[in-house]
Amino acid sequence: MDFGAVLQTNPPSARTVQLAKLAEDHGFSHVWTFDSHLLWQEPYVIYSQILAETRKVIVGPMVTNPATRDWTVTASLYATLNEMYGNRTICGIGRGDSAVRVTNGAPTTLTTLRESIHVIRELANSRSVEYNGATLQFPWSVGSKLDVWVAAYGPLALKLTGEVGDGFILQLADVDIAAWMIKTVRAAAEAAGRDPMSIKFCVAAPMYIGDDWEHMRDQCRWFGGMVGNHVADIVAKYGAHGEIPEALTDYIKAREGYDYNEHGRSGNTHASFVPDDIVDRFCLLGTAKEHIEKLEALKALGVDQFAGYLQHDNKEETLRVYGETVIPALSDHITAKA
Repeated sequence: MDFGAVLQTNPPSARTVQLAKLAEDHGFSHVWTFDSHLLWQEPYVIYSQILAETRKVIVGPMVTNPATRDWTVTASLYATLNEMYGNRTICGIGRGDSAVRVTNGAPTTLTTLRESIHVIRELANSRSVEYNGATLQFPWSVGSKLDVWVAAYGPLALKLTGEVGDGFILQLADVDIAAWMIKTVRAAAEAAGRDPMSIKFCVAAPMYIGDDWEHMRDQCRWFGGMVGNHVADIVAKYGAHGEIPEALTDYIKAREGYDYNEHGRSGNTHASFVPDDIVDRFCLLGTAKEHIEKLEALKALGVDQFAGYLQHDNKEETLRVYGETVIPALSDHITAKA
């Protein structure tokens, strides 16, 4: 299993770069960031500095969207970073949340998402693509490689992921919900004639190493509020008692609103509706042993990467314990002599 660290690009940018370097030093293979240009600093600029100051770590957004940048500009950013630093980027993409809602916009349609994935992937892989009635290609890009992983919750978005995604990002760590969603994505891939085992699966959720459960929950409750934005969209479209697991839809009944000024921040006052059991199920909290047990269950489902959000007050210690204990426990063990 691979491990990623999910950061916010809060100023100073040097702090984001520092945490990315620390994550690599502790064995994390990926560094992801939020992508919301009004709430935080521009991630692609910071990616360049992270890549310059690290050796192997792969960087990308969790997640970008098709609405806030022209797709060809997004592809150019990836192709440029790949030329500069040797194919060390990845694209997480969804329909859009904070980046579009803060500007009074709305998430894009799935049709737009599908089209954007195709355009971004083709151009960022040094290939030509049809876009706005023209055949386009970067004449300066040779050998660039980019995988596009799709963030999704609802049935149609999961279907799209299985049909076109190189990977699937599930932003919660509930084992039962993950099992249903992975099964749904694989079924869609098989129906589309793809190898369902070729799709990478990433579970992303807050990770906090500690033993004060009340404090850990309060530090990570914001995540249930963030997930609730997407769940509210699903319930509005499909109802609360459709094919979506009720374990995902039930908890937002007490949701009254959301303030994006507090998006992704511990202590978010608009996440008070999130009960303790949802925090426990959606996140990875507790001792290293408790993290390992849950990660082993996710790995058994076919999860290829766990990406841990670090929006709390215990960043360095959590990275240290993961590097010294958790990551080694989930790694393949090779002996020098059989």
